[in-house]
Amino acid sequence: MTDARDFERRIAALTERMVTARGGHALDRRHFLLTGGGTIGAALLAACGSPGPKRAQRLLDYAERKNESVERVLFRHTSMDVAGKNARNAGTAFPAYFIAPTVPIWDASQGPWALEVSGMVATPMRFSLADLQRLPAVTQRINHYCVEGWSAIASWTGVRLRDLAAVVRPAPGARYVDFQSFDDDYHESWDIESATHPQTMIAYGMDGAFLGAAHGGPARLYSPVKLGYKNTKYLTKVVFLPTRNGGYWSDQGYEWYGGI
Repeated sequence: MTDARDFERRIAALTERMVTARGGHALDRRHFLLTGGGTIGAALLAACGSPGPKRAQRLLDYAERKNESVERVLFRHTSMDVAGKNARNAGTAFPAYFIAPTVPIWDASQGPWALEVSGMVATPMRFSLADLQRLPAVTQRINHYCVEGWSAIASWTGVRLRDLAAVVRPAPGARYVDFQSFDDDYHESWDIESATHPQTMIAYGMDGAFLGAAHGGPARLYSPVKLGYKNTKYLTKVVFLPTRNGGYWSDQGYEWYGGI
């Protein structure tokens, strides 16, 4: 039987070992995800004999906090995802995913689609698709990483979230961003550092065409710095917040940070 305090000491020691690799150099994020998750998982298994579900939840919550703290240390604002030169775009084989029973399609009876940006900002605004296209556009050919273990490549076109933020001017206390959807109210919140990474964007194009309904049109959040379930499709609202706001999968036990 593992005592909670002993377990917490073991996790803390393990975390410190994982932050610094051989020779004192920082571990890269991918190596951490490949090796660290299994190691902490083993430590959790060792704690299964701890008394009662409340204690187990406490240990799980503690482990998630430690995982997140390590991921934040390993996060590199200058790191950029680059798809392999010889790797092919997934094209029509790129998996489609949504929560609703059928593919979500914006209801014209609701009026023209628009993206509402609000919360802790100086100038709350609504952006039509044409408004988004008037902002500086970027196209990036990058990887998509799914929590199920597969990855796929596509070329995404849109506007960097940091450029959108420059228009609405978030307050200094806005440390999180919630991304909300018309797909049965799907949403996920992010830390501000990941949200303003150079490769985090509001995408309205995929592989040279406007974003289709199967992949989150008219616009979706997209970034290679987070696992797929954090990249909200069918986007309608971007809300800057002082505290995190959970998420569809995060509230069901998936890791909130979900970094890559």
